[in-house]
Amino acid sequence: MNIAFNIRKATLKSFFEKHNTKVRFFLAGVLNTTIGLLTYPLLYISLESYDLHYLTILVITYIITITISFLSNKLFVFKTEGRYLIEFSKFFTFHFVHFLINLAILPIMVEYANMNPIYAQPIFAIIVIVSSYFWHKNITFSHKS
Repeated sequence: MNIAFNIRKATLKSFFEKHNTKVRFFLAGVLNTTIGLLTYPLLYISLESYDLHYLTILVITYIITITISFLSNKLFVFKTEGRYLIEFSKFFTFHFVHFLINLAILPIMVEYANMNPIYAQPIFAIIVIVSSYFWHKNITFSHKS
């Protein structure tokens, strides 16, 4: 039993050493996705009395979640130092493009497919989750000039 435990422990250690950034990205992604998926419906419900349009709430959600996501990726995942403005501009560019696409797709899902915005928004989030690792690893937090 002790030998099997040591082998598993060594295998896990080797895995985490080899895929350290990916594991941290996954953990930050779980946190950021959870925050993102909770923020929109919480704001949608809590701001209901202000009669805000669901796209206005989407803008507010993006501002909050992009800031949190940038900081978690910079400080926890990629652990880069300095270059806040350069990295944030690259990070923001990626998410702004997705945001514009989201602004186009969400009304189609809500107005034409008759989906509730609270359920439609997570579907779009999958696109961002899948593509963001590659963008941030190779562009936003890349050490290449």
